[in-house]
Amino acid sequence: MLIEPSQLLLFMLAGWLLNLTPGPDVLYIISRALRGGRRAGFAAIAGISAGCLVHVALASLGLGVLLATSATLFTVIKWIGAAYLLWVGVRLLRATGDSTLQADIAASSGSAGSFWQVFAGGFLTNVLNPKVVLFFLAFLPQFIAPSVQNKPLAFALLGLVFMVNALPINAAYVLAADRVRSSRWAARGLQWLDKLAGVLFIGFGLRLALTARPVA
Repeated sequence: MLIEPSQLLLFMLAGWLLNLTPGPDVLYIISRALRGGRRAGFAAIAGISAGCLVHVALASLGLGVLLATSATLFTVIKWIGAAYLLWVGVRLLRATGDSTLQADIAASSGSAGSFWQVFAGGFLTNVLNPKVVLFFLAFLPQFIAPSVQNKPLAFALLGLVFMVNALPINAAYVLAADRVRSSRWAARGLQWLDKLAGVLFIGFGLRLALTARPVA
């Protein structure tokens, strides 16, 4: 047996608690759902899940170890990710309420392009953060028994469980944001959301830029 049932339940509980902790992914999902409705929120979830899939694949194939041990590779990806988060934050701070509101009304009309734009944003937000793959490398092995022969397969299965396990939490964020979106004060609140989200994304970018590579 690759994973003991008791360990799997503990892993799922820990995953739910971790997914309830706000971060760039959660912020992106909520902000997209508030501005574009359920469709945009679920597009954000799909993009972030695709990014997680890349991290799980890298970690299970051993490439994550290279990222964790190579100072140059870690630094390059870290700065690309930090620059992207800072760019998103500045863009949100510079946005004007009326123009972004009109754009989001148009985006929520259902065009394929808007879906894939939100998807791509979620994917980049997740995949350009090297801390995600380092998290998988540190977190998942704790739930794999030493007696397991095929550890890469067990690692990949746990990564997939973690991704699926996050879907109900993220879907709840989308549904709650969509409900708030229909309230009377939503239009005014969205203007302040841009500013708050911009500050938070800049904070996430700066924190990522200051992150040191873990020492083995």
